[in-house]
Parts: sequence; structure tokens; C-alpha cells
Amino acid sequence: MHTIQNNHLTVTINPTGAELSSIYDKINQREYLWSGDAKFWGKKSPVLFPIVGALKNNTYLFKGKSYELSRHGFAREMDFEVTRQTSTSLTFTLQDNESTLKVFPFPFSLSLVYTIEEKSLSVTYLVNNNGDEKMYFSIGAHPAFKLPLADGLAYDDYYLLFNKVENAGRWPISKDGLIEMDATPLLTDTDRLPLTKELFYKDAVVFKNLQSDEVQLKSGRHIAGFSFTFKGFPYMGIWAAKDAPFVCIEPWCGIADGVNTNQQLTEKEGIIALNAGDKFERTWGVTLF
Repeated sequence: MHTIQNNHLTVTINPTGAELSSIYDKINQREYLWSGDAKFWGKKSPVLFPIVGALKNNTYLFKGKSYELSRHGFAREMDFEVTRQTSTSLTFTLQDNESTLKVFPFPFSLSLVYTIEEKSLSVTYLVNNNGDEKMYFSIGAHPAFKLPLADGLAYDDYYLLFNKVENAGRWPISKDGLIEMDATPLLTDTDRLPLTKELFYKDAVVFKNLQSDEVQLKSGRHIAGFSFTFKGFPYMGIWAAKDAPFVCIEPWCGIADGVNTNQQLTEKEGIIALNAGDKFERTWGVTLF
């Protein structure tokens, strides 16, 4: 494990998957990240790369060849190298290798940069196309925050407050993990989504093209919560395992295959096409209160 800290925060990252492992508020002695209890879900904050969600039959097609990738891709299971470190910042990097090229035929480097300032943590994704042709990929976040954050509160004492009024449907997920063709109504002229465990009984709440680029987790019964920023991420998932005491806030640049996909990687919804030699960058952040 690797740690960065200041007067307000201690943040711990696991080099396996460059996975965020702890966000600890030193002043209030409060942990904000999910514990990773395997009874519900053994992860804490995996990076989703080079796909987000599931592929139809775990397969995609590129240049006439078929490739297999499991849900959310391979980066979350691989060992990253620490390539830069200061007292308040850590950079982890994954390079393509023989095993990645078998399932994802593109030379790349993926870096995750964790930086803290006062009570804020930012997480930057940097993807470099190191090949000589266009690279197609998706990337997303999957951090899980513990709920409730304070003793004496219940899960449904919390809600998500978006920074814009939303009219956004929920895109259902099929039994195979694919996105259905039509959305169902969920947010109508509102900036608030109440949290209940039942909300996730049919898998994640998936949004496309929200107006908001910030959401707060709040409760009317306690001050502890956070603000989460996600500018430049066109898709968003909100998820918890069934009856689990956490909520994931998942900004994505990419999305699972639709049920009517033709499985062609270059035509996949939300796919990013990165020219040879170019760099892709996105940042999400969380500020505790």
C-alpha cells in the first residue's frame, strides 16, 4: 500500500489496480471509503479500462478479428508501477504487455494520478496511445463510499444532490449486463435522487448525458457528506450491491454494450478514438465535509 497525507486527509492506494483503498478524514476521524467486505463486494474503487461494463458475450470485433474481455476490462486486476511520488501526490502507471496485447491490440500507457489538497482528492486518468494507429477504448471510475457515514443514521437518510435540475431517464440493464434500448423515467425536473437500497435491486442506475458535472452526497440528519465532481464524463452509474452499506458514484467515458450491438469496437457507443501519439485526460474529484 502507498499513502499520501496532509493535515486533513490520509489517502491510501493499492498498487494492484492502482485502486483507491482509503479516504480518511483526520480531523473528524471518519473513513469515507467502503471497506471492501467480500460478503457484498470485494472491491473499493477499481479503474474500468479498456472497457466500461459488459460486452455482448464478452467479445468485441476489430479488423475482422474477435477478442474477449471480461466486464470492466483488465486494468483493475493488474499491478501498476509507482512512477512519481510527492508527499501529496502519487502517480501509478500501467504499460501494455504481452498479455494485454492478446485481448486489446493497442500499445498504451495508463496513469492514475492521485493528488490531495486540504480536504479534496483528485484522481486523473491519463491514457497515451503509444502505437502507430488509432486506438479505441473506454475508461471509467467506480469508487464506493460507505453509508451511513455516521452512527445512528440509516441508508435512506441520504440523498444525491445534483448541481443542475435534471430530466434524465434510467437506462435499464439486461440480465446479460447490456443496456436496454429505452430509458425509464427517473429524474423529472429535480436535482435530488433519494437513496434507498431498493433502488439498486435491478442493478445500477445508469444515466446518459446529465446536465450536471457535480453531485453531493448529503443527509438532513448529519453534516458529514461530500461533493463529487465529474466534468467531461458523458455517462454516470450509481450502484450498490444488494442491501450493501455503500454507494458507488461512477463517472464513465464509455458504457456497456447495448442489447442491439453489432460488437464492432469502432462503432461501440461511447468509444473513444485516440489518434497515434495522442493523450487522453479526465479528472474526477471528491471534497469531504
